[in-house]
Amino acid sequence: MKLIVGTRGSALALAQTDSIIDMILDKFPDLEIEKKIIKTKGDRILDRSLDKIGDKGIFVDEIERELLDGSIDFAVHSLKDMPTKIGSGLKLTRTPLRQDPRDVLVLNSKYKISSDKVMQWLRTSEGLKIGTGSKRRIAQLKKINESIVPVMIRGNIGTRIEKIYKEDLDAIVIAAAGINRLGISGISAYHFSYDEMVPACGQGALAVEVRSEDEYINGILDSLADDQACMEVEAERAFLETINGGCHIPVGAIVNESDDGYYLRGMYGNENCESIVYGQIRFEVGIESARQAGIDLAKVLIEKLKEEEKYE
Repeated sequence: MKLIVGTRGSALALAQTDSIIDMILDKFPDLEIEKKIIKTKGDRILDRSLDKIGDKGIFVDEIERELLDGSIDFAVHSLKDMPTKIGSGLKLTRTPLRQDPRDVLVLNSKYKISSDKVMQWLRTSEGLKIGTGSKRRIAQLKKINESIVPVMIRGNIGTRIEKIYKEDLDAIVIAAAGINRLGISGISAYHFSYDEMVPACGQGALAVEVRSEDEYINGILDSLADDQACMEVEAERAFLETINGGCHIPVGAIVNESDDGYYLRGMYGNENCESIVYGQIRFEVGIESARQAGIDLAKVLIEKLKEEEKYE
């Protein structure tokens, strides 16, 4: 049987799709899977930041239309690009194994800084130009050092790394998962801890989207699920949904495991990135417990931001 998977055409999107195809064929070797590249609004408009061209959905709408009309059988996305509300007739399958969710600071090679000195450099240097198109990253960089000058960059990972030199940037911030999936080496990369920068909700995880009523495809793709990843993204996306966050505000959340259980850490800020609040909540293992943690933490941070803005 032949299946068609829809994907964006970037090197990272294709690598992500290939990883899902490999997982499927490992379990179902008799299947044949063909890739169909679909260009989205987010791929076509590269000269504006994400918050200026739309919200969640700018990288998925065109792909979802082809899924609904039967041109493709399933689609692979970065989970952090997905709206929290999935369109009628569609659903996300259970989440496969997650890649490293952390954010990475890629330094201009003119700097020879050891990993243990990067944060000191970032905190104390004046007027560093750092490339990113993410309000979440901008807000947290400004929290580290308010003199940092964010420079809007978009495009695939290779293009962003090239812009360090073309635009004479001091550094850029990108996702560790993208670096790992593409096997990029030879760069000076510092991995932020979750204390230093809270990742985007679902960062490092893949979203596999199918038609809701297609039980056969659903069954194949649900077999790829990783229970830990499912629990993590349930908490993080419940947080995002309750915050009602998209590209227009800085928002992020990450689940991490500690000696005494699981914690959901979140951050939330106002649209101009000038106020930002953090919090965390402990929860027990389980999907429902994870989801409730996301809802509860979001409510706490919504009130916390209101209080902070009241006294500014």
